Amino acid sequence: MSTQSGNQNPPAVVPDRLFDDAEAEKRWLARFHAPRISVPEWARDAPEANVYVSNASGVWEVYAWDRATDSHRRVTNRPNGTLHATPAPDGTAIWWFDDTDGDEFGSWRSQPFDGDSSAAVKALPDIHDGYPAGLEIGRRVIAAGVSTDDGSELFAKIDGVTERFYQHSDDAGIASMSRDESLLAISHSEHGDSRHPALRVLSTDGFATVAEKWDGEGKGLQALEFSPLPGDQRVLVLHERRGREELLVWDVQADTETELLIDLPGEVVADWYPDARALLVVHFHEARSSLYRYDLDTGELSAVDTPAGRIGGAGVRPDGTIEYSWSSAAEPAAVRARAADGTDSVLLTPPGERAPGSSPVTDAFVEGVGGRIHALVSRPADAPDGPLPTVFSLHGGPHAADEDRFSAYRATWLDAGFAVVEVNYRGSTGYGSAWRDAIEGRPGLTELEDVAAVHDWAVESGLSDKDKCVVNGASWGGYLTLLAMGTQPTRWAAGVAGVPVADYVAAYEDEMEQLRSFDRALFGGAPDDVPAVYRECSPLTYVDAVAAPVLILAGDNDPRCPIRQIENYLDRLAKRDAPHEFYRYDAGHGSLVIAETIKQTSIEVYFALRALGMR
Repeated sequence: MSTQSGNQNPPAVVPDRLFDDAEAEKRWLARFHAPRISVPEWARDAPEANVYVSNASGVWEVYAWDRATDSHRRVTNRPNGTLHATPAPDGTAIWWFDDTDGDEFGSWRSQPFDGDSSAAVKALPDIHDGYPAGLEIGRRVIAAGVSTDDGSELFAKIDGVTERFYQHSDDAGIASMSRDESLLAISHSEHGDSRHPALRVLSTDGFATVAEKWDGEGKGLQALEFSPLPGDQRVLVLHERRGREELLVWDVQADTETELLIDLPGEVVADWYPDARALLVVHFHEARSSLYRYDLDTGELSAVDTPAGRIGGAGVRPDGTIEYSWSSAAEPAAVRARAADGTDSVLLTPPGERAPGSSPVTDAFVEGVGGRIHALVSRPADAPDGPLPTVFSLHGGPHAADEDRFSAYRATWLDAGFAVVEVNYRGSTGYGSAWRDAIEGRPGLTELEDVAAVHDWAVESGLSDKDKCVVNGASWGGYLTLLAMGTQPTRWAAGVAGVPVADYVAAYEDEMEQLRSFDRALFGGAPDDVPAVYRECSPLTYVDAVAAPVLILAGDNDPRCPIRQIENYLDRLAKRDAPHEFYRYDAGHGSLVIAETIKQTSIEVYFALRALGMR
C-alpha cells in the first residue's frame, strides 16, 4: 500500500490493486484507459476543419481533424489537460482556454490549425485574465466575456480594436452572435437572479441596445444560437413560461417571437439545421435523451431513431448528416453519423481497445414529500439474492441529472459488489422548473429529504442492506454527502465526498464570483444577508454529529469548492478524533488526467470496502 499525507489528517490509502481477481482488475482499469472522444466541432465556413477533445494520450487534450486528408493530431499538451476549444470560422486557427493547473482562471490562446501549442499566442492580449464567460468568434468581430471577483466584463475586438462594452457586479456572459456579426446577444442577471437570466441584444456598431427580453421573476431565458443564415436575425431561445424548458424563435429585427409547441414530455434543447428551416431537437425525459427534427414551416416533428440512452452532443453538417454521441449504462459511448437517407454508422473510432461494457440501469419512482422522485438503480451482474451493500451516488450541479449513460466510475462500484442508486433529487434538471427550483431558500436539506425517501425504499424493497449503505458524490454531490453524514448519521455506514462544499460561509468567501452570484440567488442573499440559512444548510454546522467514517478528496486549485473551507471541516473532524481520511491532489475541480482519476476511484472504493468490513 502507498499513502499520501494530508496535513494532520489521516491520509487516504491508495491500494496497490483494487481486486484480487486478475480479470476483474483488468476490466475496471480498461474502462478508464479506453480512449474516448467528443463529437467534433467544425469550422463554420470551412467544415473540413474540425476540433474535438480526447483522452487518447492519457490526458484530456484538444485534437484537430482535417477531414480532407482524414488526418488527426493532438493540438495541446499540458500536464493537467485542456478541455475547452473551438475552431475559428475560416478554419485557419484553433482557440483553446489556458488556465493554471486546473484553476479555470486564464485566457484564450490561438494557434494555426496546422500548428502545435508551441505556436500558440494569447488570442486577445488586450483583455485581462479571468474566468471565461462566453466566446463568439467572427471574421470581423470577436466577443469574449471575463468574470473576476469584481463581477462580469464583456469585450469586443472589432477590426483589430478591443473595447469593453459591458460591466456589472453580477453574472453576465456572451450568448450568441448573428451570422452577419451585426448583433450580439448577451445573458445578464441585473435583476439579481443569475439562476434565471435575462437577454439583451446589442448592435455591434456602437453597442446600443436593440432589444430586451425578460420573462420575470423565476423564469430564465437562454439564447442558444442565432440563425446560421446571413441577414437572418432570428435567435433560438430556451424559455420556461409553462414550468419547463421549451423553445421559441425570436426575430429580433421584426420584434416578434414564435413559441414552438413541441408535444413531448420532459424538456428540450435544440440547434439549427444549416438551411435554418428546421431544428435538431434533443429531448430529455426520465434520464434518457433522443433526437428529433422539427420543421419550422410545418411544425412537423419527426423522430431520429436512436436506442434508449444518452445523447452526449449532436449537430447537423452542411450536407444534412447528423453527428452525435450515444451511450447507455451498459454500452460505452460512440460517435456516430446519420446520413440524410437514414444510414447510421460509427463516425470516429478512437485508437486502442473499446471499453468493456457494464450492467444496465432500471428505473425506480419513489413518492417523497415534494413529489415523485426518479432514481436509477444498478445491480452487479453476478449479485446474489438478498439485500446488497449499496452506494447512493449523488450527482453534482445541483442543476444536472443522472442519466442512462455509460460510466466507468459506476461500473467500478458494481464490480466491487455494490448496488448503485442514483437519485434525481429536487434541484435536478429535466423534471420541470418547479422541481429544479424547489431547493431555493433551503438547499441541501431539501435534496436530502428525497435521498432519505429513496433510501427508505431501497431498504424496504430488499435491494439494500440497511447496515451497508454508503453516500457519495462530488462537487454538489460531495456537499450533499457531508450534509447527509451530519444530518442523517444513522442512515450511512460511510461517506465519500469529492471536492465538496464543507463550510458554506468560507466557501462563499473564496469561490469564483460566478458561483457567489449563483449562491445569492439560491440562498436568498449573501451570508451577511441571510446568515441563518447558510448556517442551517452548511455541513460544518452538523460536523459534531458525524458518526461513520468519512473520506474527503480535494484539489489545491479548485475555484468552485476551495480548499480552505474543506480544511476547516477537516480540523473539526480531527479535534473529535472522528474516523476520516483525506486525499489532496494538485489540480482543480476534478482532474483531466486518467491516471489521477483511476487513483481517486481506487481510493474511494477501497475506503468504502474497508469501512463496511468487506476488506
